[in-house]
Amino acid sequence: MTEFYMDLTRAYPRSPKIKMAGLVQLARMIDKARAYKENQIADYIYPCPLDKIILNFLRIDSDVFANKAMECKDEEIREWAKDILKNKRDEEFEFINNQILERSPDSEDRLKYFYETRDRIDPTRTDINTWVDLLDLEEGRLPPN
Repeated sequence: MTEFYMDLTRAYPRSPKIKMAGLVQLARMIDKARAYKENQIADYIYPCPLDKIILNFLRIDSDVFANKAMECKDEEIREWAKDILKNKRDEEFEFINNQILERSPDSEDRLKYFYETRDRIDPTRTDINTWVDLLDLEEGRLPPN
């Protein structure tokens, strides 16, 4: 077991809404990358489509990022990401964050899956329309209606 052990069979990753180095999803991606490297990822996907948005913004490969997550503390990753992104404008961060925070199902199959998942958890939460809100609902971070 490493210093940065993460077992997603026993705990949830951090919320995708938590910002680190100016980016949403980054802290969650660290948790998933660590669990992936420890073969404790459960039903989570690394890299998922939301992770890929961040990886592309950082211009880094998912395996390289996973290795970095295992070698470094959160604060070191935050500083490393800030250094990589130091020439990015605020508008670019806002665009990427909105891509993640506002992402919703983009096909009939995904929409069906989304509604089935949401309704299984709490059919009264018809206000849940984005993937990040569904994740927070599923992982118990959003209060019931």
